[in-house]
Amino acid sequence: MSHTPRVAIIGAGMSGLSAASKLREAGVQVTLFDKSRGSGGRMSSKRTDFGTFDMGTQYFTARDPGFAAAAASWADAGLISTWQPRLFRYDEKGLIPSDDSQQRFVGTPRMTALSRGLLASSELVSGTRIERLERQAQQWHLVDSQQTLHGPYDQVIVAVPPAQAAPLLAGVANLVAPASNSSMEPGWAVAITLPQKLDSSADAVFVRSGPLDWIAREASKPGRANSENWVLQSTPAWAEAHLDDDPAQIVDALVAAMGEVLGIHIPTPVFQQAHRWLYARPAADCEWGALAAPEQGIYVCGDWCLGGRLEAAWVSGQQAANAVLSVQ
Repeated sequence: MSHTPRVAIIGAGMSGLSAASKLREAGVQVTLFDKSRGSGGRMSSKRTDFGTFDMGTQYFTARDPGFAAAAASWADAGLISTWQPRLFRYDEKGLIPSDDSQQRFVGTPRMTALSRGLLASSELVSGTRIERLERQAQQWHLVDSQQTLHGPYDQVIVAVPPAQAAPLLAGVANLVAPASNSSMEPGWAVAITLPQKLDSSADAVFVRSGPLDWIAREASKPGRANSENWVLQSTPAWAEAHLDDDPAQIVDALVAAMGEVLGIHIPTPVFQQAHRWLYARPAADCEWGALAAPEQGIYVCGDWCLGGRLEAAWVSGQQAANAVLSVQ
């Protein structure tokens, strides 16, 4: 191409941000689109008068060498810190200390700090739901829910969950089939602030019995407020059975389960909120990495293409960007 390549990325979660940063470093002009008000996707944090709550991704690990190197650079930039919680495990045998010694990272002072750092100078068109793609003269135009046309773009990267990706990929058989045959599991996340500190040694618990999957004391994470803030996350199966329940009922049920896990009385929260994630995690791990139809200039990435961890989303985004760069 004789002109500066223009690439649209639909979805500003980790995979989309990863692809954008790689392309931006190569001199490609990138525009991100997201239906939410900001970037980050499931790297979501809620800011309240009682402090912040990480409502989606709770932490991440770094196993891939490239991702580990990226994490080191983010730590140097102050975007992330190491988190060393007093970690427990709960199952039918009760609550016991966990022997899991993996190094864990969190965004500082909240998980969205990482997404803001990765966004950097990239253009983000937020609050915009892209509903279809139109191919004209070897370029792509994006049509949003208000029927506004965006473009043209030389290539498009679709970085959204498979149920949202499939309609955008209509007509691209080798891409729409994997998206149509993939699924994500739901989850409920509950944020609570308690009136006093709990008498519990646990900062975080892997829960393997009952409706809960995870419990975390937010104040144990670097840079957080000292308020007695906790995040509770349900199992996918429980969320599936309670998708349309009233949020107040969700809070009551998961707080009661928290009390059972910790073996203590949980006082009435002074703040509470429930958030439903329809696409919380991939239903199955795949090994695609990223999907591509280079002859049509369209690519797909996301944690559902590789695995449920944040690292997988980053690696998938890098692979999609590399596929774009290979044809420019």
